[in-house]
Amino acid sequence: MHIAVQSRLSRRRLLPLAIAAALLVGGCGADTTTGGSAGESGTPVDGGTLRYVVPGSPATASNDPHGGLGNESDLMRFALTYDVLTVPGADGIPQPRLARSWKPNQTLDRWTFHLRDNATFTDGQPVLAKDVLYSLTRIANKAAENYGRLADFDMAAASAPDDHTVILATRAPMAEAPKALESISFVVPDGSTDFSKPVHGSGPFRVTGTDAQTAVLVRNDHWWGERPHLDRIEIRAVADPQARAVAVTSGQADVAGSVSPAAVKAAEAGGGVQVVRRKGVTEYPIIMRLDSAPFSDPRVREAFRLAADRQALVDTVFLGYGQIANDLPTPYDPSYPKGLTQRTRDMDRARDLLKQAGHADGLRLTLHTTTSYPGMDTTATLYAKQLADIGVRVEVKLEPADTYWTAIYAKKNFYVGYYGGISFPDLVRVGLLAAAPTNETAWRSAPFDAEFNAAMGILDPAERNARLARIQQDLWRDGGYVVWGVGDGLDLIAPGVHDLPDGPGFQRMFIERAWKAK
Repeated sequence: MHIAVQSRLSRRRLLPLAIAAALLVGGCGADTTTGGSAGESGTPVDGGTLRYVVPGSPATASNDPHGGLGNESDLMRFALTYDVLTVPGADGIPQPRLARSWKPNQTLDRWTFHLRDNATFTDGQPVLAKDVLYSLTRIANKAAENYGRLADFDMAAASAPDDHTVILATRAPMAEAPKALESISFVVPDGSTDFSKPVHGSGPFRVTGTDAQTAVLVRNDHWWGERPHLDRIEIRAVADPQARAVAVTSGQADVAGSVSPAAVKAAEAGGGVQVVRRKGVTEYPIIMRLDSAPFSDPRVREAFRLAADRQALVDTVFLGYGQIANDLPTPYDPSYPKGLTQRTRDMDRARDLLKQAGHADGLRLTLHTTTSYPGMDTTATLYAKQLADIGVRVEVKLEPADTYWTAIYAKKNFYVGYYGGISFPDLVRVGLLAAAPTNETAWRSAPFDAEFNAAMGILDPAERNARLARIQQDLWRDGGYVVWGVGDGLDLIAPGVHDLPDGPGFQRMFIERAWKAK
């Protein structure tokens, strides 16, 4: 999704589920190469400016960390200037940030978070429990904008027994409450209302200048955490993935996020520029809405899944940086069902299903796509050709990247989506529950919802994941997704840049430990 995000979640994606994916991220491994050297020891060097180009558009820029986030560039700026309660760990387990520890009650519907007592905003005021409650309540109140990032929490029942303790209530037993708060709980001072410009934060950097495209941040020397090495970070929103790659290869930027496989192959052939590969986190699923004809008929949905030549899509879109998938959006998640039969192309069966559904003479449809992420347009073009083999004539409509995630996503009945590493529970909260704020496929199943909520009340991870695996089989059989493959997330890095995070989603926005060799 474009949830990002990403507990969203994305609401995806925050944004459509793409950014929800970032905001509500689940962990998975990465195969990483980073460039440059500071000598034999690789000892970090202090000072310098890191120039980072990130997916984003000036048309959807925002200073409000609690609203709907349409840009990864804004997301990165917020990750550097505001603290969050918990952050994704490399092993997928939430790690402390502003919250130093947490503990549930026996019924898993009340969680006590103990805050660190040495955090201050950039105006010198201490960060207190009232600031956390104000921020979380504001996020909850802006659910219509941010895809319900705190839908599982009952903020009316939250409390702060002292300045550094927050008790959060969940609407049902919730074993993964700390994970649901990862990366979304941006804390601002109590009472902040004017977000026409950045408000005070307590993160490792502070904003000194920003416009719709570029933000300039300098090190916050009063941050409670380990002192960042960089003096300055420049974040620039660039919608076109090829332009992001060229910015690095031409020396105009140090890092380019989410570039195309073609750009990576060219960079590897040319030498010099290095590559970060986030294994198996990029997806461009075909979205079919179940509340619209012809996709309200499960036979049509199955026919469209059987029409996909998955290997051809992977080879063409990901150029070797990916593998086929099996119509479930989070194959890397620990809850992914084992032993699931891999769907393969079966045009005879697909044609027969269309005939049974009353479409013996074929269908005419419009498939919406964009260029927000490299490969979305290619996905639509190739899949349309594959559908023609079963008598479905598809017009591919290329939509503007600036408005795709507000005008097309979760509104049209047939379009290309995006995920960047979202976990299965986060995807469900944002995009699959009947009451989900961004139910992108219009999937509504009371038994599915009940089983998911029951699973979230199980503290043991193995037992919880086994239950989640069972409901994913329902989604595989009847859902509105054609998930044909997963590709690596790809970033380009100039020589001399070190210690960038390589996680799949929001984890990669925490770049405060990066440094540059001189």
